[in-house]
Amino acid sequence: MRVAIAHDWLTGMRGGEKVLEVLCEAFPGSEIFTLLHVPGSVSAAIEKHRIHTSFIQKIPGAARRYRALLPLFPLAVERLRPRGFDLVLSTSHCVAKGVIAPPGVPHISYIHTPMRYVWDRFDDYFDPSRTGRARRAAAALAARRLRAWDSSTAARVDRFVANSRNVAAKVRRFYGREADVIRPPVDCSRFTIDRRGPGDYYLVVSALVPYKRVDLAVEAMGRLGARLVVIGSGPEERRLRRLAPPNVEFLGWRSPEEIAGYYSRCRALIFPGEEDFGIVPLEAMASGRPVVAFGRGGALETVVPLDAHAPRVTHITPPGPPTGVFFHDPTPEALMDAVGLLEREIGRFDPPSIRARALEFDRPLFKERITGYILSAYGELTGVRGRGGKEMRVARTLF
Repeated sequence: MRVAIAHDWLTGMRGGEKVLEVLCEAFPGSEIFTLLHVPGSVSAAIEKHRIHTSFIQKIPGAARRYRALLPLFPLAVERLRPRGFDLVLSTSHCVAKGVIAPPGVPHISYIHTPMRYVWDRFDDYFDPSRTGRARRAAAALAARRLRAWDSSTAARVDRFVANSRNVAAKVRRFYGREADVIRPPVDCSRFTIDRRGPGDYYLVVSALVPYKRVDLAVEAMGRLGARLVVIGSGPEERRLRRLAPPNVEFLGWRSPEEIAGYYSRCRALIFPGEEDFGIVPLEAMASGRPVVAFGRGGALETVVPLDAHAPRVTHITPPGPPTGVFFHDPTPEALMDAVGLLEREIGRFDPPSIRARALEFDRPLFKERITGYILSAYGELTGVRGRGGKEMRVARTLF
């Protein structure tokens, strides 16, 4: 098949790009259509494909400030227009699912989340205490238009595949569509259990943006006096550094090899925000280390909680050895209590068992699942007259 892959932008190797990389391997002759490409910012497996960019690429300074161009993204993605292909795939957390496939060509969209900054996370991104009232008002106006566009373009997709049951529920809520679920990959081969045992620090690995709630970890660890290492950068970094006591250390972004080393030696990963899915907890678990996670969103689908029978825990992981603990209120006090529980029960966390849970999400398994799904769906769709997702289906959780 001649396959076109639409992806929001190519500016770094995050979770979405790891899914894209697998699709590039599965369909080696495919071509990529994206708003913006910063050469060298993604893996060689992606870079070797032919990459088509939008007019966003030609705007001065776009590589640094592309997020400020959000109102232009719908127009940009609609002008990409892949032609001469048998199948269009999109991997989308912003506008890629709005790409226009040629008539009669199936479009399958792997969706990481509907645009969070215009749907359920608008207040996190545009809190007036951070952005100012004028900017928030302008953002609210743009968000209304983007929501209308985002909802209407869902009809351009023949099949949605969500990265979690959490996101599948959002697809149903915002688009009125069902989505099958195939959870994204973690490359477990990059991570190992350190036989020396844990070091003396807790770890955060995160972009430093408001909804990640790294401020909870900084305040909680500061009050506990426990050493916290923060790997990541972003617009919240300056504010977080001002809040941080001496026992909190900011390292910026590090190489994948360095990050893997920090995972393997931490006492536990702190995962304080609500994520659509969240690869970071699985990377820590692949290193045999437990996770202290906020008990909402995607963490409920990956972390097997120690307190599985506590009244406030709702999780959808299969039974098995514990891989972490949850806290249920977005407060430093709740996080401190969860860290205390983990320390009291630290002997119940078995590194090989924790890694075994992560192996259920390993990259080769994801590649097999997503490739099989796409080929099967393509066969079904090319035998069905009509487009726009009009076929009635029951959503399935494939993994």
